[in-house]
Amino acid sequence: MNFYVNEILQDCQQEKTYRILWIDSGNIIMYILELNNTKSFPEKKLVSEVTDSIIVGDWRKIIDTSYDVIVSSEYEKKHYEARDAAWAIIEGIVKEEPAIYEKAFRTKLVKEAQEKHQVTYPTVRKYLYKYWSRGKTLDALLPDYKNSGGKGKGKKAGESKRGRPPVYGVKGINVDEEAKRIFRLAIEKYYLTSKQNSLTAAYKFMLKEFYVENIYYENGVEKILLKDEDAIPTLTQFKYWYQKEYDAPEVLIARKGEKRFNKDHRAVLNTSQSEVFGPGSRYQIDATIADVYLVSEVNRNWIIGRPVVYLVMDVFSRMVVGMYVGLEGPSWAGAMMAMTNVVADKKKYCAQYDIELNEEDWPSCHLPEILLADKGEFEGYNVERLVKAFNLHVENAASYRADWKGIVEKQFDLIQKKVKPLLPGYIDVDFQERGAKDYRLDAKLTLKEFTQILIKQVLQHNTKHYLKTYVRDRDLVADDVQPIPLELWNWGIKNRTGKLRAFAEDLVKLQLLPRGTATVNYKGIQFKGISYSCDRAIQESWFENARMKGSWKTEIAYDPRNMSRVYVLNDLDGSFEACYLLEVSKRYEGLSLEEITYWKRQERLLEKGQNHQQLQKDVDYVADVEAIIKKAEKEKKAQQDPTLSKAEEVGAIRDNRKEEKERQRKVESKSIIEKQVADTEVIAFPQTVAETDFKRPNVRDFLKRRKGDKDE
Repeated sequence: MNFYVNEILQDCQQEKTYRILWIDSGNIIMYILELNNTKSFPEKKLVSEVTDSIIVGDWRKIIDTSYDVIVSSEYEKKHYEARDAAWAIIEGIVKEEPAIYEKAFRTKLVKEAQEKHQVTYPTVRKYLYKYWSRGKTLDALLPDYKNSGGKGKGKKAGESKRGRPPVYGVKGINVDEEAKRIFRLAIEKYYLTSKQNSLTAAYKFMLKEFYVENIYYENGVEKILLKDEDAIPTLTQFKYWYQKEYDAPEVLIARKGEKRFNKDHRAVLNTSQSEVFGPGSRYQIDATIADVYLVSEVNRNWIIGRPVVYLVMDVFSRMVVGMYVGLEGPSWAGAMMAMTNVVADKKKYCAQYDIELNEEDWPSCHLPEILLADKGEFEGYNVERLVKAFNLHVENAASYRADWKGIVEKQFDLIQKKVKPLLPGYIDVDFQERGAKDYRLDAKLTLKEFTQILIKQVLQHNTKHYLKTYVRDRDLVADDVQPIPLELWNWGIKNRTGKLRAFAEDLVKLQLLPRGTATVNYKGIQFKGISYSCDRAIQESWFENARMKGSWKTEIAYDPRNMSRVYVLNDLDGSFEACYLLEVSKRYEGLSLEEITYWKRQERLLEKGQNHQQLQKDVDYVADVEAIIKKAEKEKKAQQDPTLSKAEEVGAIRDNRKEEKERQRKVESKSIIEKQVADTEVIAFPQTVAETDFKRPNVRDFLKRRKGDKDE
């Protein structure tokens, strides 16, 4: 182990530090001086002893961080004169190395210097210590005038008023320790709070609480009388001590909160591209709710609300490498749809929205090395699937730290500003204010049409947007690369590749698609009210087994942008089986999950409206039935024969039924004949009819007749 003059050593046991003053040529002994102790003298140490102490950890080398003797413009001519005078006193002494480090020889030389320069022993000793402890340089002897005057230290208050004489006669008071204590209490109680009172308001609250002469009541209201103006501090004094004792970070954190301070008020000393090497080094992903209302593709009278927009951007080139527009999110499902789009063939993707695209205009179809995302969507079990499947390192921004994703956040702002003047149903600044226009009623665009607009905006950004604030490094300047996302991307692919990762689109899609739980029953594979089937289910008789043994659950993956297909997961090998719509759900072909859900919701609302009408009809029916029953009960009561027993009433059922049947037949046949001869003139013939009693016989007569028949 080697040692050098001026190195700093630290004794870890005694917490002392030493500077090496001299080492002999044989590297056997050294002289060291204890720092921060003006009474110390050079000590002799064996190099081997110090080496062993460092090896066992009792001592260690530390870096010298003291720069007190660096010459600056603060030193004036008189300071240099003082330095040179001190050097003249000790110059002959310090050159006698190593003899000067021995006490007897040093004492002799110090006495000679005293006599020669007419100075005291403590003066010579002070100069020697400064010279040795500060690195054995001439400037080490500069006077410490920077410590003079009590800079930054308060002055003790006396009888007379300090400070500039008052202009308008208000003297104020001398701010002593008690006044400072009151200032601190008032500032912390009334100013450094989330209420964000003004400093003037805090000053007034302080006077009300601490500088009261008397209290009186006026009309039952308590009022205070302040002390004389020469006995209270002025607002200027209050502000002066506030500015002196509190710095900006402390105040902003107390008033705004630490999270908002870090987001909006912290110092910005770096740029995003300092963290990346080339395309794919880091992507940023974020979501926002667009300020526009949309209508359903099924029925344009259905307003479906505001869509969620996800953007994924490459930090190096500022290119938008993926996007998602839908009603899903901000959530894991929405984020995964955006990541799926990152690896998608952009030409095919644009073709789905009737947009023609050359592959070289949007060439990104790769996963990055690092993905910076929001904490909510990319925490927990779901992100593990992403990490394990593609070895993608995911970083989560802290809560309320949108500035960590400044690139993608800024892009949202640019998009909103550019599309705002063009879109119907766009929300303006006066939204929901009293008397303001209801922008929801202006909604005309479907989700697909809005996506078309955003795709065109993204293409314009990628291929033509000039990045005014992009800081080009030397390589970019040397190759005359314009700060346009596509040009930066293409240059980076050629010159700084190695961070992008290529995976099959279908593999990424199936790994990233949101998962759900479907039910297998005798009507098919049921998910979100939609019925599916697949070849595997038919071959293995899933639906017949479900009818006989009961339904069961199965995990599926689905694309919420198009529910025409879902994918059943095979637990054995991790493969997926594509499922297709059954005839009962064919009406949902090509629709997104949001549109299907909205469709179903509208049907339920319609059903609910009809339910009320049906309920009214049911209530009317019950009322009619109750009226009929009430009338029947009344007539029954009027004709009730109290002399009949229960047995007699029940025993006559058969005969009563026979008689009622005959009577009913006559009534029904009569109604038929009357209908046939309604238009025919009927001539009555005279006839003799025997007097006959058509009165209905009593129940007792029936019973007697039946008993007589049995006896015969």
